[in-house]
Amino acid sequence: MVERRVTVGWAEGLHARPASIFVRAASAAGVPVTIQKGDGSPVNAASMLGVLGLGAEGGEEVVLASESDDAAEALDRLAKLVSEGLEELPETV
Repeated sequence: MVERRVTVGWAEGLHARPASIFVRAASAAGVPVTIQKGDGSPVNAASMLGVLGLGAEGGEEVVLASESDDAAEALDRLAKLVSEGLEELPETV
């Protein structure tokens, strides 16, 4: 399993627009990815309802993970998106 621990960079957390940006990036990643907050259960990172259900606030840590052997690059891109709180999908996602 490949994991990335990252602090949510969006001030409002993973809600509404930021969650939508993240979910689109996770869907385009090409590998199955989960996201988890604290001791909660991991959810599918490509699921808008799952991501919104986390209630991840700005400054909180989340864990991105994948069991795919070739997930490291995809997780790096998603981690950067989350930590920098980007307002648009980068072209490399």
